[in-house]
Amino acid sequence: MTARKNPTAKPRPARAPAKPAARRAAARPAARSPARPKPGLLSRVKARTWLRAGLAVAVLGTGLWAWQSGYAERQSQRLVALFYDTTATAGLKVGNVKVTGRERTSGEEILGVLGVKQGGALLDFDPHLAKAALETLPWVRHATVERRLPDLIVVTLDERRPMALWQLEGALQVIDEEGRVIPVARVEDYGGLPLVVGEGADRAAAGLLELLTREPDLRAQGVAAVRGGDRRGNIRLEPGIDIKLPEVGALQAWQRLARLDRDEGLLSRDLVVIDLRIPDRLVVQPAPGAIVTPPAPPVPGQDT
Repeated sequence: MTARKNPTAKPRPARAPAKPAARRAAARPAARSPARPKPGLLSRVKARTWLRAGLAVAVLGTGLWAWQSGYAERQSQRLVALFYDTTATAGLKVGNVKVTGRERTSGEEILGVLGVKQGGALLDFDPHLAKAALETLPWVRHATVERRLPDLIVVTLDERRPMALWQLEGALQVIDEEGRVIPVARVEDYGGLPLVVGEGADRAAAGLLELLTREPDLRAQGVAAVRGGDRRGNIRLEPGIDIKLPEVGALQAWQRLARLDRDEGLLSRDLVVIDLRIPDRLVVQPAPGAIVTPPAPPVPGQDT
């Protein structure tokens, strides 16, 4: 029996042909592989730490090599030299050296220890080193050195002054006001200086000679100061008289002697020793065979 078609029914759409199995499989989305875990914070910190440590080692190694090989020092010296050359080109260069206070030190000695050249960089000159070098010269007691822009070096010297001749065990040397020997000073050039004799007289010379200056009349007759102990000094006067002074009150005893000489002419008598070590009496020793008239007794109330 044949089925009848309904004339009013809508026609069904034709079915698309079935896709092959391979094409259907390709059309399906691919299965996702499992995602890799991201590195954690700790891992990132460790990586950065190792990187920094490596850089530090590299820097330290480079610095150590530069120091041991002398490369860093050479580079530093080149930069310093370049700086000084630049300042000299700009006008800061040595044009003159001015020296004051020089009497016995030669100009050649001064320039020799300064080590400075005309036209050299002024800022490359070290005043502190120059001062130390100048004070090694035999006549220089103290020195000051200045740089004055743009081109001047100023040197001021305080030279040692010969004060006395010091005799020790028969040898004579020239000493300064501090009692220090001046090795370059020739004794024959300073024969007019006072003479101090004995061990320790070099250190005591300033005090002994200061004592002489307190009484100019006696100072003119004084020829030597003889050290008689740690603190006591004897003065030898021109007539050949030894004046023995006390350890304490030497100035008062010296002034007493000056009064006796003015009033009594004591030093004109034929004496070899005048002992002033006892405050209230005078002890004298006449020369052999001399007849000495003792000084007049002091007036009551008069200081003797």
